[in-house]
Amino acid sequence: MAETMIPKATAKRLPLYYRYLNFLANSGTTKVSSTELSEAVKVDSATIRRDFSYFGALGKRGYGYDVMDLIKFFKKILNQDRLTNVALVGVGNLGHALLNYNFRQTNSIRISAAFDVNPDIAGTIQAGVPVYPMAELVSQLRQQQIEIVILTVPIDAAQGITDDLVKAGIKGIMNFTPLRISVPSYVRVQNVDLATELQTLIYFLEHYGPTLQETEED
Repeated sequence: MAETMIPKATAKRLPLYYRYLNFLANSGTTKVSSTELSEAVKVDSATIRRDFSYFGALGKRGYGYDVMDLIKFFKKILNQDRLTNVALVGVGNLGHALLNYNFRQTNSIRISAAFDVNPDIAGTIQAGVPVYPMAELVSQLRQQQIEIVILTVPIDAAQGITDDLVKAGIKGIMNFTPLRISVPSYVRVQNVDLATELQTLIYFLEHYGPTLQETEED
């Protein structure tokens, strides 16, 4: 199952399905139809059925989907059955917010180490997470076997730090900087530009109104 190739659009929706299924389970719901799921996650039912079809027969015609069976399935697919430690590089305003949040809604992701150039922060513990000086970036990432990093540093430092992350063996970077960093083909980057996302939202509101629905191509 790990080798199943699915469209990127489908992959992006899987965590959304998983989150809502947990809401259903917590409310005592034992089964759900694609129509009911569609109304909750705002994805049309045909798309949901097509997404699920990539993984075989997850439901029964006339019955729908067993909520707990789906949760168990997606928990394994999304690696929610094991803890993933990630590092935060850059403990500024956004970095502090991420440390305080620290993915407390999930038991499978945890920021376990942070790094910053500020000597007033390095060597301290912030929101329960040790903050190391940037000089220890490569050694600590290797020692702690961390392969995923959240990058929230100034734009002029982003590429140089990224090069160090590659040296440390990082495989994935969630990039909150506006810079489109350069990495080898074996490193995956997820760019998160809050300003661009907000500008896109404003554009859609002004030109299409508030009812624009996402399509498969989005």
